Amino acid sequence: MLKKLRTKFVCIMMAFVTVMLLVIFGLVIFFMNAGLEAQSHRMMQSIESGITGPGTLQDRPETVSLPYFAIQLNRWGGIIATSGFLEMKDEETIQNMLQYVLNTEEQTGILEEYAVRFSKITRPTGQILIFADISSQRTIMRNLIYSCLLIGTASFLIFLGLSLLLSRWAIKPVEQAWQQQKQFVADASHELKTPLTVIMTNAELLQSNGCTEEANRQFSESILTMSRQMRGLVEGLLELARVDNGAVKTNYVPLDLSRLVTDAVLPFEPLFFEKEMTLLTAVEPGLRVKGSESHLRQVQDILLDNAMKYSEPGGEILLKLKRNSVNGVLSVSGPGEPISKEDLKNIFKRFYRIDKARSRDGSYGLGLSIAQSIVEEHNGRIWAESENGRNTFYVQLPLSD
Repeated sequence: MLKKLRTKFVCIMMAFVTVMLLVIFGLVIFFMNAGLEAQSHRMMQSIESGITGPGTLQDRPETVSLPYFAIQLNRWGGIIATSGFLEMKDEETIQNMLQYVLNTEEQTGILEEYAVRFSKITRPTGQILIFADISSQRTIMRNLIYSCLLIGTASFLIFLGLSLLLSRWAIKPVEQAWQQQKQFVADASHELKTPLTVIMTNAELLQSNGCTEEANRQFSESILTMSRQMRGLVEGLLELARVDNGAVKTNYVPLDLSRLVTDAVLPFEPLFFEKEMTLLTAVEPGLRVKGSESHLRQVQDILLDNAMKYSEPGGEILLKLKRNSVNGVLSVSGPGEPISKEDLKNIFKRFYRIDKARSRDGSYGLGLSIAQSIVEEHNGRIWAESENGRNTFYVQLPLSD
């Protein structure tokens, strides 16, 4: 699929470049040819305008720049005067040219065989025949066309190489999204497979004969436990889908972030107390943002829940909210095992868990991914740091007036 998309991108780019080059060089050739023709016609008109009467042909008007030959005839076809010369044209050739022009009804035209443009002017006193050599113009046009073909071919090859490079760069986000989608489907399938297997196995055991009432009760509890885990996973996936579809921005309102953080801490205080952990807060008042109150509260809940799960027993959890220039920075810090640099890069990926066994207690690696999506929808940034025996998660949000 990605290969076809890259090929399609290159084909579209090269089709556009080809049309653009053809138009540009076509216009250059057209206007150059038109300019040379206009120059030839102006020269012939200049020669004609210099003939005021019988025998008044000028030797070479100042405005004439091309080789030419002019003949003035009387009413009976006799030659009155001649002017100019044609390079590389012998007398026999000129006689053949004269004979052709006198016998044709056309007033102007080109003698392709001789590379000469002619003009026949009829006056009451006779006819005027003017021949202009256009071989130099033909040479100029041939050289121009050759140059355009050479430059066009070189430009086409250069743009082809650039298109190949640009296609890789342009398709890279799509490729990453495609790989993430494949990984997401694989991870979701894997996470659902285990509880489904447990549910099916216990359901089959419930249907079997010979099981005691106590065993049947255990099978039912196991089915209920796995069902709750699956519901939690599905709810997490649905929340990710809602965030990805822009559901966050539909609830944007001006709100007091300081008050929101303070209120969100209250439900967690007894939970930390039960685990013999200390929760300290330092919230700078009066910080305001524009966003979704429910989603920003969800971000804080995710960070506090993670701190409660992964911090050392009896540890001290510190929550801070302070102003940093035009941004508000929320941080949740707790003591715990150091997180490697590799894990710090991947910890916000969907289904990523440092401790793979955490899925057994309902942790599927979706919380931080949901938090990241919400924060990014608020034009903010979320990251984690691990140093001096403490792991800290930061959320930076732009403040409003």
